[in-house]
Parts: sequence; structure tokens; C-alpha cells
Amino acid sequence: MSNSSLPAPSAARWLPYIVAGTFFMEYLDTTVIATALPQMAHSFGVGPNALSIGMTAYMLALAIFIPVSGWVADRVGSRTVFFSAIVVFVIASVLCGLSNSVAEFTAARLLQGAGGAMMVPVGRLIVVRSTEKSRLMQAISTITWPAIAAPVVGPPVGGFITTYASWRWIFLLNVPFGICALIAVAMLVPNLRGAERKPLDVIGLVLSGAALTAILYGAELASQPNSNPWIAGGVVLAGLAIGFAAVRYAAGHPHPLIDFSTLKIPTYSVTVLTGSLTRIGIGAVPYLMPLLFQIGFGLSAFKSGLLLLASALGNLGMKALTTRILRRFGFRYVSIVAVATAGIFTIICGLLTPLSPLAWVLIVVFVYGVARSMQFSLLATLAYADVGAPQMSAASTLWSAAAQMTIGLGIAYGAVALRAAALINGETASAEGMHFSLDDFQLAFLFAGLLTLLSVWGYFKVARDAGQSVGGGSMRQNASQ
Repeated sequence: MSNSSLPAPSAARWLPYIVAGTFFMEYLDTTVIATALPQMAHSFGVGPNALSIGMTAYMLALAIFIPVSGWVADRVGSRTVFFSAIVVFVIASVLCGLSNSVAEFTAARLLQGAGGAMMVPVGRLIVVRSTEKSRLMQAISTITWPAIAAPVVGPPVGGFITTYASWRWIFLLNVPFGICALIAVAMLVPNLRGAERKPLDVIGLVLSGAALTAILYGAELASQPNSNPWIAGGVVLAGLAIGFAAVRYAAGHPHPLIDFSTLKIPTYSVTVLTGSLTRIGIGAVPYLMPLLFQIGFGLSAFKSGLLLLASALGNLGMKALTTRILRRFGFRYVSIVAVATAGIFTIICGLLTPLSPLAWVLIVVFVYGVARSMQFSLLATLAYADVGAPQMSAASTLWSAAAQMTIGLGIAYGAVALRAAALINGETASAEGMHFSLDDFQLAFLFAGLLTLLSVWGYFKVARDAGQSVGGGSMRQNASQ
């Protein structure tokens, strides 16, 4: 990495907040769309299911462009790419807001996905490259909160906008936020480049893009109530096979687009492999919970969104304690407790009924939010604890690809779990889809909780002193000496 453009310490302190702001814009935009689909479909004169192609288009753009983000940042500079990505994202947001047909919306979402695919991994790369190891835990905690808060803040925000204004404002509101972000980026973000100018691995780009596309599309297909599960499973298996070929190819390439050798770092490997399983299980809940409140409890979209604010409070409240807890107890112990807690309370979510006391509902949602926030912040910080500067770009690219893919897979897993629960309980799909009962939600939350609990075993393999380079467990160790 070229250090000639490293920011001054005063500017470096602002970088996590600038990047977090852009992340929140991207993540919130993704989560609020779900609540706006009925109104958008009415505007376009189609059924809500017809707009799923716009959601899929965004994920496919992520799958194609994320792998190449690190290479582009190393070649032309992180600030140049980050600035350009925000411009593309904002322009695409305007085009989404002005769309008058499914085709226009899908094209705009493809462009928006391309901007988001560059914006998120390169923003994360800017922070980890510009922050000292001693301050990395706090910096990562700052840029992680948008991914944690947006899925629970998004539904009530989307419900409010679509109810009292127009769905178009969901996209148009990105314009003032984007302009503010561009000014901050131009003033404070360094233009770091890779020390070595590597050639573009075109074959690796094709293989990685095809693998991620097939996996995401297959998972999305499996979540649709009237799709053929065998076809969906075949597409996912094809994606995994292509992914295996991509790994084998990268192992023999001198400059692979995605460098899987970073998985040899134990602390990094557990956040990508075991962490992906955790994120899928935990990530199913933001999909299932609004449906539980609306379908199972009979609440409006806006009221169900208000209940989810308890999870947001848990997410944000934990942010003030994350660094202190990790320094006191260490990454290994905290990861085991946080994942176990998240899994148990995910299962408890399925046991809630319309007769459950409001206080108990809020407590369950709040504790889930606390555990989710703790684990997501832990994974994002531990990932870079032992990664050296030469591998930072490769590590950021692979981690971003895994994180973005598991967001989509978490939603798909929640949908598949609910569909499977309905079939187990004897429900059959009609032309309008499936009708879900409280028993269906109970099983779906059980499936999500069990998957989360299954990932706990991976964290037992984490070394007791893991993450000490970023301050993890240091207070605890010093107290015992």
C-alpha cells in the first residue's frame, strides 16, 4: 500500500463516520423497499411479485462488481472509487425514483447495485487501511452499526414514507445525503493505492461473478412460494460447483482477483466461514419478524415496524458497550455467548403470540437486537485483527463478498424456512401464494435459531487470546497477571 496519502490523525478520526453514513444510505435503501412494493406495483400497473426482478437485479449487480472492487481501488485510488461509487449510487437512486415501469426500475436497480458494490467494500477498505490497530475496534464498530440498524429501522421508515408521502421519496431522499457525503469524501478521505499494480484476473472475475450470481439467484428462487424447489436447489449447487472451481483456479494464479489464501489466517477465516453461517441464521429474523407481527398478530406495517424499534434500540445501545466488553472478556468468550443468546432468543421469537404481554415482546426483540449487534460488530473487528497491510485489499474484498451474500441468503433462508414450515403443517400454495399461521412462524423461527446455534461450535476453536492486536481481552489478561 502506498502511504504517501495517509490522512492526518484528525482527519482519520472522521473517516469511520463518513463511511458509516454512506453505508447507512445503502443499507436503509435496500431494506425500506420491501414495504413500498405494493404501492410501487400499483404505480407500474403490475402485481407485487413482478417487482421481485428489481430486487434480484440489485443482488446480481453486487455479485458481479464486489469481487473487482479491491482491484479497482488499488489501481486508481480508494477515494476516486469511493467518490465515483457514491455518484453512481445517487444518480441510480434518482432514476429509481423517477421510474414509470418495471423495466426502468430494474435497469436503475442494476446501476444502483453497481454503485453499492463498489461503495461498501472500498469504504471498509479505506477505514481499515487508515486506522491504527489500537483504534480499529472502535472504528469497525462505527461502520458496522448501519448494517445492524438498517434492517430494523427500515420497515417503519418505509411504512411511514409510503403511507404519508410517496414511495418515490425512498430513493429521492438519497440525493441530499449523497451530496453531503461527497463533500466530506473530497475533503477528508485519502486516495490510497496498492503498492503493486496487479493485472486484472478476468477468468477469476467471471468465475466469482457466476458463482455468486447462481447462489443468490437460486436462493431467491427457492424463497418464491410457487417455484420448483428442485430447480432452485440445482441452481444453488451449480453456484457452489463454480465457486469450488474459482477457489481451485485462484490457488494456482499468481495474482487472483479473490485471494483465498487470507483464509489461512485463523481469526479471519472464522469470521468468513463460521461467521457466514451465523449471519444467515441471524439475518432470517428481520425478514420473519415483520411478517409475524403483520400476519400472525394482525398489526399494520407501521405498527409492526414500531415494535421492531426495540431491536434497533438493542443494536444501538450495545454500540456504547461493545469495545468495553470485548476488552474485558475477549473475542472467543463473547462470540460464544452472543451467538448462543441470538439463537435462543430467535427460537423464543417464534413462541410469541398476540396474547403475549407487550413488555415480554419488547424484551425478546430487544435482547435479540443486543446479541445481533454484539456478534456482527465482533465479526467485523476480528476479521482484520491479524491481516497485514499487503493482504488488506484481498481480505476486504472476500469479506465484503461474503457479508453481502449472506445478507441475501439470510432473507432467502427465512423465506424458505417459512415455506417449509407451511408445507410441514399441511399448507398448500395457491395462485396467490401461501397463507401462514402462527404454527408456521414457530417452526420457521426454530429453523433460524437452530442454524444460528449450529454455528456456535466454530467459535470454540477461536484462540483465547484472539484479537489482542486490536485490544480484545487485554483488560482481562492484565487483571490475571
